[in-house]
Amino acid sequence: MLFEGFETFDVETGGARVHGVATPSADLPPVTGTRPVLLLHGFPETHAMWHRVGPALAADGHRVVATDLRGYGSSSRPPAGADHAGYSFRAMAADQVAVMDTLGHRRFAVVAHDRGARVAHRMALDHPDRVERLVLLDILPTAYVYSHVDRALATAYYHWFFFLQPEPLPERLIGADPAHYLRSLLTGWGSGRPAHYDPEAYEDYERCFSDPDARHAMLEDYRAGASIDLDHDAEGGSIDAPTLVLWGAEGVVARNAEDPLEVWRRAGRDVTGGAVAGAGHFLVEEQPEAVLAGLRPFLSARPAPGGPDGPGDRHRAGPAAG
Repeated sequence: MLFEGFETFDVETGGARVHGVATPSADLPPVTGTRPVLLLHGFPETHAMWHRVGPALAADGHRVVATDLRGYGSSSRPPAGADHAGYSFRAMAADQVAVMDTLGHRRFAVVAHDRGARVAHRMALDHPDRVERLVLLDILPTAYVYSHVDRALATAYYHWFFFLQPEPLPERLIGADPAHYLRSLLTGWGSGRPAHYDPEAYEDYERCFSDPDARHAMLEDYRAGASIDLDHDAEGGSIDAPTLVLWGAEGVVARNAEDPLEVWRRAGRDVTGGAVAGAGHFLVEEQPEAVLAGLRPFLSARPAPGGPDGPGDRHRAGPAAG
């Protein structure tokens, strides 16, 4: 059973209904010395991707919350609108802030992968008073990716350009054999080992990907990423929260011409991190212990003197990240 001992919930955010699981607050020690942690998944997965990392962080004393993004998993699938704003990172970030409000958390850490990491990036810009610490897994900034497209990136990220085509073309093509397409995604981007996926988690991914409405919502996420999200990025802004960036050493991000840390240091004031050996894109499931070795010291670090998470509060990614 995944997330044994966690409570399930559904929160109405005003724009969507968000499904998730959380550590029961009654089970937390009276004084934990740790912070609430929100876990956000990526495409084409659900909150089930955190089934190894989430319980381990809960055992460390964190209040762990893992959700399905709107349109994904068991969350609702609201309309996108003509401008795709219904699936913008701004809308999805607002959902997650509303979830944490409902659960009683004003400030919290966010650990996020893939599309969830893009949501977390937007959350840190739109809600800097809410995000205490930020962990971004295996992404480069959306605007950076689109402005640095070359043959290698277009080959690896072909789906970015396929998915943004107007409906119903991608929907119908993927719908011809969604199970096969899902497997091709989960074994791509340097992650060619299906054995890394827990059968119960994979079943959840397949259950959701078999739903035509869910597939359409996921495509709307990418359509928003190529349109309204870029408009939001053009507004500018910098990440205030201390940020840890990890990526799979065998994945696409690792092959970027420019050091991923240098890219992210232009986006935030306090960025550390590195590559996780032996992992492709889906590093949380491929190398969960290595990811945890990077997360634990970063999430447990206390604020620097002079204010919450001041500039002196720097931590390396740990032994897992080179």
